[in-house]
Parts: sequence; C-alpha cells; structure tokens
Amino acid sequence: MGKRILVVDDAAFMRMMIKDILIKNGYVVVGEAENGMLAIERFIELRPDLVTMDITMPELDGISAVREIRKIDPQSRIIMCSAMGQQAMVIDAIQAGARDFIVKPFQPERVIEAVSKALS
Repeated sequence: MGKRILVVDDAAFMRMMIKDILIKNGYVVVGEAENGMLAIERFIELRPDLVTMDITMPELDGISAVREIRKIDPQSRIIMCSAMGQQAMVIDAIQAGARDFIVKPFQPERVIEAVSKALS
C-alpha cells in the first residue's frame, strides 16, 4: 500500500494539483484541510505518513500548524508549500520542523522528489 498523505492548502485548486501528482505516483491521499486548525485535527485523526502544508492560510498559518503537529508527533514528516518570494518564511518553516519545501507553481518531479526524500 502506498504511503498516506494529508494535503493542506487553503486553495482547493492547489490541493487538487498536489493530490493529482501524488496519486499518479502511487501515494494515497487520506485527507485534506484548508487551514492550519483543520490540519492539526486531521493529523490527529488520520495519522498520515506525510503532510504537505501551505504556509499562508486563514485561521492558523502553516508554520504554526507545523509547530503544533511536531508537539503531537516529533517524528512527523511535513513538507511546506510556498509561493515564490517567501524565502524567509521557508527558513522559519524548516526551523519549526518541516523536512523540505516545494515552490508553487508545482513541478511534479520536484514534488515527488521532496516527498520520497522526506519519507525515506
């Protein structure tokens, strides 16, 4: 069975794009969330092998969500998704415990490279 992934992004279109890339490459998308609060709830409920996390979201941003998820499970694997020009935020995300980051618009091969690296 493929590794189980939770996809978190406030834009439904972005979630769909990531899901599509993951499913085509044999991963199982077990859930989605559109903000950091829901991401934490779904993480607890679903216990995915990996989370893809947008940085800028309503209610709770991705970096805060990463910190909370890492408190729940220090071994959690999270990849941040950021738009161009968010380098400072990416550094914050890595310091918060994210394993890697991918930049929007997504390059399918880069997404799969980051996911397989984070899962190995």
